[in-house]
Amino acid sequence: MENKTNRIKKSLYFIFSIIFSILLASAIIINSIPDQIKIFADQTRIISLPLKDVTISVLPETKVIPGGHSIGVRMDVKGVLVVGLQEIDTVFGETINPGMDAGLEIGDSILEINNIAVDSAEEVQKIVNSIQGEIRLKVSRRGNIIHLTITPVQSADDNMYKIGVWVRNKTAGLGTLTFYNPDNKSFGALGHAITDPDTGHVLKVRDGKLLSASVESVKQGTAGIPGEIRGIFYEADDPLGDLLKNTSFGILGTTYKDIENPIYPEPLSIGYQNEVELGPAYILTTLDKNIVKKYKINIDKIDIQTKPKTKSMVISVTDEELIKKTGGIVQGMSGSPIIQNDKIVGAVTHVFVNDPTKGYGIFIEWMLQQID
Repeated sequence: MENKTNRIKKSLYFIFSIIFSILLASAIIINSIPDQIKIFADQTRIISLPLKDVTISVLPETKVIPGGHSIGVRMDVKGVLVVGLQEIDTVFGETINPGMDAGLEIGDSILEINNIAVDSAEEVQKIVNSIQGEIRLKVSRRGNIIHLTITPVQSADDNMYKIGVWVRNKTAGLGTLTFYNPDNKSFGALGHAITDPDTGHVLKVRDGKLLSASVESVKQGTAGIPGEIRGIFYEADDPLGDLLKNTSFGILGTTYKDIENPIYPEPLSIGYQNEVELGPAYILTTLDKNIVKKYKINIDKIDIQTKPKTKSMVISVTDEELIKKTGGIVQGMSGSPIIQNDKIVGAVTHVFVNDPTKGYGIFIEWMLQQID
């Protein structure tokens, strides 16, 4: 009788375990179903899936003018960026680094001194020497705001009061335009962020301009030595537009006037990642003056992504003219639009250092997503 009771108990435990496993699996499946599914059209519907209602947002098809134009970027950053810390020989014969002692780090952005906003090294120097005593700093560090107290010291070199930091508030460079949207005059370029060369940190935009550029020469890339496009850009007398965002997925802003593409005068549709295929494609880029040209590439690998990343696909240059002139992908080509099946599917972002014929591309949808 006792054995029979034990068998019944074991059977009930087994049945309860199965029921619990089924319920757990169901919960996992339900949670894995997205709350929203986006597809093309102009309306929103709710459909019923097993155990869950899902909203389907049907989006209008996006069309933009492809880029490929060489551009100049001039950007003022928010506050002043700390790019170095320096020891000061004081009038009292001591060697002190006030910035480091106060907790400043390379990559910090000094936003305010004693509640006064600062945007240049000259402003920092002026305020520090007008106070000649303890000051309070408002600092941005990796997206967080912190407050530090620092005591400047008088330098034996020039009798100026200093806090022992090297700072920068401007940056500039060349790149390639990815797209222009004539409907709202928005643009995207580069496919990656503008970072400070000394710290590697993404720079926050205070004010920036998109400028016309002309390619003067190209340094060919070889294994281990990246090449680069060398050119000039025209100052702010006649800028193309305003730079509003510097994101990990490219720079974004608005233009003052329409941007034309001689190869594609009419907008092209966006190709989302589910439409990208392995195989032939091409890029648009500028290697001579301001002439946009088309060059053949191959999409070798596609990384299906559920969230934005800058390395969405691996590409290789197959165009003999491009390889002969540049060796493959070079600095300054970042942002060159990738076109496949008459749709813009992405942009060039990085080159393989050991093989300049290969590089990474970002899905165009991740760049467009940053505009909102």
